[in-house]
Amino acid sequence: MSKKCINKFTLLLTSVFIITLFAANAQAKHFLVFGDSLSAAYGMDVEQGWVNLLEEYLNNDYSSEWDDKPYFQVSNASISGETTSGGLARLELSLLEFKPDVVLLELGANDGLQGHPADRIASNLNSMINIIKQHGAQAVLLGISIPPSYGPRYVDEFRNIFPTIASQHELPFIDLYQEEFYLKSGYIQRDGLHPTAITQPIIRDLMVDFLKSEQLL
Repeated sequence: MSKKCINKFTLLLTSVFIITLFAANAQAKHFLVFGDSLSAAYGMDVEQGWVNLLEEYLNNDYSSEWDDKPYFQVSNASISGETTSGGLARLELSLLEFKPDVVLLELGANDGLQGHPADRIASNLNSMINIIKQHGAQAVLLGISIPPSYGPRYVDEFRNIFPTIASQHELPFIDLYQEEFYLKSGYIQRDGLHPTAITQPIIRDLMVDFLKSEQLL
């Protein structure tokens, strides 16, 4: 091969490398929502859930503000009825499958509904956060609550799990429990636990504002 051809080939490889590098830098983050029925669009079509609405918003309204429009991927590995023990058992495989940049961890409600000890819930959440970190992803903790019928002592103990762990690990934290949902007609399903389709865009907007404030977008 002549020197001239070699130079052209080298220039071509360099150009390809620069384009690839630019594309990689422009590629938006991959979010993985790892939770239970509160994130799995329980009682409605998947398209109506806040996770799907979040991806739609990021790839349309939000990304339209960018000159070089990025693509945001929001994967949902949430399972209705999931506990922290079940989540811990399947987290590793989910991380290997999705390879996310950010993991939104939303688990614990079903543990609370089953009356599991707070220290067991906290231990499982701590283990999951450590696994997420080991995979090089940013963990984000989502707080939740359980009905007041479980008694103020256990409810308070349960609700305190999430901000406490977030503080210990210095994680971004948002509380998904919004009292207004339970005060307005049509915002919560008849089971008294799950937000309706009407509430999902509101949750989506809360998440967008939170992700922006934490500079995760």
